[in-house]
Order: sequence, then structure tokens, then C-alpha cells
Amino acid sequence: MIAQLGKSGGDHVHMLGVAGSAMAPVAGMLKERGFHVTGSDVNVYPPASTLLNSLGIHWNEGYRAENLKPAPDLAVVGNAISRGNPEIEFILDEKIPYCSMPQLLEEYFLPGRAPIVVAGTHGKTTTTAMLAWIFHTAGRRPDFLIGGVAPNFGERSYGLGGGEEFLIEGDEYDTAFFDKGPKFLHYHPDELILTSLEYDHADIYPDLASIALQFQRLVNLVPRRGRILIWADSRELHEVTSKAFCPVETFGLTPEADWCAGDIAWRDCATEFRVAHRGKEVAYVRLPVAGRHNVLDALAAIALASGRGIHASAIHDALATFQSVRRRMEIKGEPGGVLIVEDFAHHPTAIGVTLEAARTRWPGRKIWAAVEPRSNTMRRRIFQDALPQALSLADAVLFGPVNRAQQLEESDRLSPEAIAESIRTRGRAAKAFSSAEEISEYLAAKAAAGDIILVMSNGGFDGLTQKLLEKLGAVAGVRA
Repeated sequence: MIAQLGKSGGDHVHMLGVAGSAMAPVAGMLKERGFHVTGSDVNVYPPASTLLNSLGIHWNEGYRAENLKPAPDLAVVGNAISRGNPEIEFILDEKIPYCSMPQLLEEYFLPGRAPIVVAGTHGKTTTTAMLAWIFHTAGRRPDFLIGGVAPNFGERSYGLGGGEEFLIEGDEYDTAFFDKGPKFLHYHPDELILTSLEYDHADIYPDLASIALQFQRLVNLVPRRGRILIWADSRELHEVTSKAFCPVETFGLTPEADWCAGDIAWRDCATEFRVAHRGKEVAYVRLPVAGRHNVLDALAAIALASGRGIHASAIHDALATFQSVRRRMEIKGEPGGVLIVEDFAHHPTAIGVTLEAARTRWPGRKIWAAVEPRSNTMRRRIFQDALPQALSLADAVLFGPVNRAQQLEESDRLSPEAIAESIRTRGRAAKAFSSAEEISEYLAAKAAAGDIILVMSNGGFDGLTQKLLEKLGAVAGVRA
């Protein structure tokens, strides 16, 4: 169905779920190739809405059959779209050609390129953004697709440089209602980075073994001439790559890793570290973001880029000017001296390393962690025991309500009240709230100049960040 699209554009492509983290940039890629692009979605908020508007892409709020009149040449179906959606039903009734987003990439954008895929439970967005900036700085003109907004590229999540490599974030989540396999199996990597492997996506995977099986299938797609880079400390990654047909190299913070980062220190608003390859120092890096997890992401990018012939000086220059992906410890404002920071953290491991990085970057400051249980895994009881330990790194924790709580049985649903109680037994303040409005009012009364509020959610948290900016700003105005 995709083969019928004209290579020079001009055809009409309609995207269902156009505001998705990958769908919005793919819409931009199609627009840049000359296609007439439209789309539909619900509850659209920045950065997707900002990107779509800046590209001049018309999108509809809500799904209706009328949005497909006149009929497009192709419909691209996001993985959040299910049977019963009015547009899907119209597409099937009228036999309008359709495909998934990964299928579009596989058949239209990836042919003729060398796909470099970054996959893993954590860090894939940041690592892909680092790679894209390194390759760009080195003059390699990469094509790339990132599942987040990259400020280095003018708030874009994609690029069509026309060079040899296509750098792409590989997601293990399913592809579409008609294709329940992972997205990343469509990308056929020449080289592969695996950052981590933990249990996630509880709505589609019953256990870690079922996720590991998909990673094994991805590994099995890498040709013998290719290469795989894995985090050295992950037993699970060693297992899924044990039968790889290509070389496997490790990266980590211990000398046993093929690529090792050492002498890590936070100085003058940057993380500095040295990189050794099999015992020989090959680079000195200054990275203007905090956290050991960011060091590991950078180390993976360095190893991949070095193997593809990019000189150490270009790598150094790129990482020294790297701007973190939006919503990764992103400073949103400091009303009344209270620093408000947003982060995408939505898994105990990610929450823990983010809080650890905040401690490094802002030592001595009180940290309020506001957490929304929003992802399909965080909404469930699966991490009920792990979350208190991760969140105990904060001084005080404020839990929002479970998103879409009515969709889950009480026995399966995360209990913010129980987690707050467990955190309190560890000597930290914690409280569960019924809304973002309540959290914002509480913090407006309690937070003091010098404090940090870390807003953690993989969604909008019902506008909590903006509410905090307004309420704390108003309080500061009254005090002045």
C-alpha cells in the first residue's frame, strides 16, 4: 500500500493519532517530502501541538469519518488507535489504504539508509538525540527520528539530512491494532544500542521474559557485518545477545566494560568524565547535564559514533554543546525562588536516577517530587514495592491520582496512599492527593525559596507545571 505513494510527494496522507511522540515528527518528515498531511487526535498538548502548528499541518481534535473526506491516498494508524474508532471503521468500510507508522518508515524512509537503532527500557530518547547531534556536528547529515523534542535541532524531533545513516529510537511497544509486534522489528538495524532491559508495558507484556523475547528477535535482525552495544551491568542484555551473529561490545562504568567512563565529576554546571576503550583513553568529555544515567547514554553514543569513523574532536564538540531532550530535567521557571523542573520519569528506575541527578546538580536544596501514576505500568500495583525506595531520595513526595483509574480493578490498581505511607515509614514526608489542583495549592502554601519541585509524568499531569508557575508566581507577587 505504501508503494503507491509518489517519491516526490504530493499525495494526501492522513494520520490517526498524529500527536504521538513519533507520529508528530513523522508527519513533519512527510510534509518535508512534499506530501499533503492531515491528522486527528484528542487531548493534544505541547510539544506535539507546537510542532504540528509550526509545520503548518492541519489536525482535527477528535475522530470523525468526515475527517477522511475527501479520502486520503494513505492513512497512517497510530498504535493508540483501536477498532471502534470512527475513522478506522470508515477506513475499513471504504477500503482506504492504511499502514502503521513503523511500516511507513520501513518501506518509505529507511530503504537506502544504514539504520542505527537505539532500544531499551530507559535512555533511548536521550541516546538517540546525542547520536543525532554527534553525527550532525561531524558533518554526516544523518536522517533521524527521536521520540522527544531535541532543542539542538530547533525544537525538532526529526531530520532528513540525506546522509548514509538513519538514527532511530526503537520502541518495544506494539505497532498497531493490526500488528501486535514491537515497533523496532520494522527497523532492521545495521547497528544496535541496547541501553537497558527491565519490566515495563504491563498492559501488553505479562512478564520480563516476554519482553526479552522481543529483544532477542531484534538482535537476530542485525547482520554479521553489524555491531551491537549493550550496557555491561545488565545480565538480561547479556542473555538476549548471547546468540548474536555480529560482534557485541559493552559499555559501562567499570574497567571490565569494553567502553568505560571514569573520573566522573560535576563541575561548573557540567559532568566531566574520561572514556577508555579496552584500557586505552580515547576521549575526554564535558557534558552539560547531570546524572550517571546521562553518562551511560553518552558513552553508548560515543562507542557507536567512534565505530563509524567519527573523530574524537567532533564527538567532544557535540557533547559539550548537547542540550537535553525536552522534559528530561527541564527547567520550566523559578517563581519566588522555587525552581520548577519537569521530567518524563515514569518507572522506579528512572525516578531514582532522576532524583540522584537532581541531588548532584542542586546539592543542599529541598526536593519536592510530584508524581503522576500515568503510564500503563505505573498505574498498576506492579511497582508498589519498588516506588517507595526510589522516591525516598526526595525530601517530600506528592502523589497525584492514578490516571484512568476507573479502567483498572482495585486489586490491580496502584495505591498512592499505600506508597505514601511506606515512604513516611522511611522518614520522608509523603502525601496522596486527589487532583493536580490540590497539589498546586499545597505547594503554593508550603514551598519556599531555594526549594525544587520536580514534576514527574509521561503526560500532562493535568497542567500541574503551569498551575505551579502561576500560583507560586502569585504568592511571590503578594510577598513582594
